[in-house]
Amino acid sequence: MGGLPSKQLVNGVNGQAQARTVRVGDRLWALAGARTVQTAVTAVRAVKARAVVGVVTDRQTFCVAPEQLLATSAGWVPAVEAAGSALAWTPPRKLCRRRLEIRSGYEFGYWVGATCADGTVGKNYVSLIVNDEGFASRYAQCLTAATGLTARLEPVTRPSGYLQRDLPGFRVRVVASYLADLMRQYVGGDAHHMRQRFPRIVLRDEVTFDGFLDGYVDGDGHRIRGAWGCRVVTSANVPFLREMAEIVGARFTPSGVHGRASRVYISDTWRQRGTFRQEEHPLLLDETASVPVLEVRTHTATGAKPFTLYTYSLDPYPGFLVNGHPVRAPG
Repeated sequence: MGGLPSKQLVNGVNGQAQARTVRVGDRLWALAGARTVQTAVTAVRAVKARAVVGVVTDRQTFCVAPEQLLATSAGWVPAVEAAGSALAWTPPRKLCRRRLEIRSGYEFGYWVGATCADGTVGKNYVSLIVNDEGFASRYAQCLTAATGLTARLEPVTRPSGYLQRDLPGFRVRVVASYLADLMRQYVGGDAHHMRQRFPRIVLRDEVTFDGFLDGYVDGDGHRIRGAWGCRVVTSANVPFLREMAEIVGARFTPSGVHGRASRVYISDTWRQRGTFRQEEHPLLLDETASVPVLEVRTHTATGAKPFTLYTYSLDPYPGFLVNGHPVRAPG
């Protein structure tokens, strides 16, 4: 029989709660694959025990019954045997935020491309500040269509070092930590323009990739005037441009000067080269991480008073989160 000591905090949908205060009908957070989900308490049982274990990770310390199962990289293992394992974990402070249902397609691709080119990804926001009102308006419309979030234009001023004066511009800023984390996931974890990776999520289909190219060109490129149907994009992020060039079948020679921007020329007939390959990548945010178990400490009840351990029956998911760590009863 597993269980949690009476004062151990669990991650409830309405906030953290001590194990002894959880009631039938309460909803707890759980992990299903890479996503956080809700599960309902259908029964609560209290049992007596002489020992519990304290599980010490590099994030939290929590107490459970020795037999309580913990989610590790090797599967579910009893807590008493978890020393040296890597536990699944999700940040408890992010459990209350809104989860987004992302809609793939042209608008999604445009939002990703424009963000990669000219956007800023902060800790809990995504923004774009540009001089072109039309570009800002398209960005806002595509962000809303792809995420369901409301995005509006705000008039701002931007300093110009060349002209030595402020210039009018437009900003689109959406505060949503889920969206910011999602964008970082798409570009490999670091959204800085010089370190971001090519977002292969836009290779889901040609429509999405078309949107990406249009968004990226609107931010860091332009159409070449004349008879040759071609657009050009510029960036000093050579690995990013190299992947893009391979996808559109373009020749790419990086600039020979360190730090100077390189170019990729995108022909309007690039599809005829047959270089596009559709790929499947997770569209939604992976909310899991892995944390090492540094130590497992056994605590034995002293005197005549044993520990009271609380166990729950849950539906539809059998596990729940304790300080962000998935646990479940044995059996």
